Amino acid sequence: MFDALSQKLDDALKRLRGQGRISSENIAESLREVRTVLLDADVNFKVVKDFIEKVQQKSVGQEVITSVSPGQLIIKIIYDELVALMGTEKADITLSNTPPSIILIAGLQGSGKTTFAGKLANMLKGKGRQVLLVAADVYRPAAIDQLMLLGEQIQVPVFTSRTDTALAIAKNSIDFARKNARDTVIIDTAGRLAIDEEMMREVENIKKAVSPHEILFVVDSMTGQDAVNTARAFHDRLDFDGVVLTKLDGDTRGGAALSIRAVVEKPIKFVGTGEKLDALEPFYPERMASRILGMGDIVSFVEKAQQSFDQDKAEKLEQKIRKSQFTLEDFYDQLQEIKKMGPLSQVLSMIPGVSRLGKIDDVDEKELKYVEAIILSMTRDEREHPHIINGPRRKRIASGSGTSIQEVNRLLKQFSDMQKLMKNFSKGKSISKVLSQRFG
Repeated sequence: MFDALSQKLDDALKRLRGQGRISSENIAESLREVRTVLLDADVNFKVVKDFIEKVQQKSVGQEVITSVSPGQLIIKIIYDELVALMGTEKADITLSNTPPSIILIAGLQGSGKTTFAGKLANMLKGKGRQVLLVAADVYRPAAIDQLMLLGEQIQVPVFTSRTDTALAIAKNSIDFARKNARDTVIIDTAGRLAIDEEMMREVENIKKAVSPHEILFVVDSMTGQDAVNTARAFHDRLDFDGVVLTKLDGDTRGGAALSIRAVVEKPIKFVGTGEKLDALEPFYPERMASRILGMGDIVSFVEKAQQSFDQDKAEKLEQKIRKSQFTLEDFYDQLQEIKKMGPLSQVLSMIPGVSRLGKIDDVDEKELKYVEAIILSMTRDEREHPHIINGPRRKRIASGSGTSIQEVNRLLKQFSDMQKLMKNFSKGKSISKVLSQRFG
């Protein structure tokens, strides 16, 4: 997520390091490069112009305080302006005190509307809401089938009709929700490959008929400046309440995320970060600014870990580590827990400083599969007591996992080193002392 943008911004600000004061001369040169980076990321030209002007006004002439370099100071200023640009604070969706709460979803075909409807239903269901999904895209039978499949996966009912109009389906779904004690209705409307007058009129009529409490515009974040133009057109007709950026786990240059709020003056409320139904996050401007600047997002990392990790298992694991009883079985279990948090590159991008170690997107998750295959090719006794794995056993494990004896040896060596580190920690040694003994 934003790897290329983060790296280019870091490169653009390097020349300020080592300077004793931020002057109009050195800041101008760096900001020219920042401007080029943002334009390359497909950020709206006017947004870039205003952003650079604000940063420059706040930067020129500022004294560099002790222990803070000009590079650090300018990054703080840019961080603050990025947060302001993307909305300052998290914006929640509006839910009615009198059920049902009606959420209308609009956007172009292929933007991820239907998948988002399923993800949102799953999220709200997890918060105790009784959700009803409504398939109001009558032009694409596949869209109805997709929503019904999503509803089945998350055990949420789907209301639709193969014969009624989209307007009739939307209106009838509200009556159905009231009769069946459904307090939240999510209506998935039809999209087109481009802005279409008939589509716009239809979704306008649905809006008038059902009076939604929340209208969300869904946009593919990989479309960059086109996403902003589409958002403006939809906003002129629907006056939507918030934006959803989908496919943020893909090759996102950042243009949509940085431009869309400034152009339509409506907050980004959710971001889609993967294909799975739990890959949906509320949008926090300050956390996104941190990611863009390569500073990580440790708060989101901790929240994901809390959602993924079993507390009882974690406590038992801590006791095992303290008693130096951590085994390959435990190691395998931890790999499964980490995988629940999402793609490894995405998880790593949340850890401060990791993005500067190299391209996170280059992390080969296939290597983890080889590690899993090796461990699963061992007997339970071998996983609990790796020291019994002799030559013939290594050969059998390599053959069973489709790997080589050298790869089996490498895993066993790495695990042995890990056990030694954990043993030192369990004895109360500080991290710095342990690392200096091992690598100093």
